[in-house]
Amino acid sequence: MTSSIAERVTIIRAQLPPSVRLIAVSKQVSTQLMREAYGAGIRDFGESRIQEAASKQIELQDLPDITWHFIGHLQSNKAKKAVELFSWIHSVDNLHIAERLHTIAQTMGTNLYSCLQVKILPDPQKSGWTVPQLLTDLPFLSQYQSLQIQGLMTITPWGLEEEQILNVFNHTYNLAQEIASQKWANIEMRELSMGMSGDYELAVKAGATMVRLGTILFGNRL
Repeated sequence: MTSSIAERVTIIRAQLPPSVRLIAVSKQVSTQLMREAYGAGIRDFGESRIQEAASKQIELQDLPDITWHFIGHLQSNKAKKAVELFSWIHSVDNLHIAERLHTIAQTMGTNLYSCLQVKILPDPQKSGWTVPQLLTDLPFLSQYQSLQIQGLMTITPWGLEEEQILNVFNHTYNLAQEIASQKWANIEMRELSMGMSGDYELAVKAGATMVRLGTILFGNRL
């Protein structure tokens, strides 16, 4: 990549509707490059490792208007730290971690926004609810008011054709609409966190409201 981060941000922003939130996936990215992205207008950063995020937040504490998003698999023993560090958790992937996050946020009296991670297709490499599991768990999730569920998150399996990827995103959109129509307490379906560097344009076509972009902004990690 020869273009600057600012140039890449400008190009990508031009492709996104104003309603789509660009989250810069900064895992394994230096704070220097994150500062460049910040200078280009990025205010949302996505991390997937608690310790790495904690260190970066100390280094970037002079940039107080950053919104931090957790996008990786969250272990139960890291839940408290995640609530302390992040405004958003996109990867709430099972009922146990949902309950734990709710309890912690409630105890701390903090606002935590979350998305429920769903697997539309079988994928042993990914965490998340299957569609039947998620529909079964909605009555329990609706009790977790401090989790502030805002929508769904999905990641497509590797190796899909473009049409298959679009189908996954469309299915996620339709699932969100189905859940919204059931009008559960404490469950909103305003957000669809889907789409990464290789498929974000398809995700936007299917109704994504948040895209998580790393490589296309920062280049390949070492």
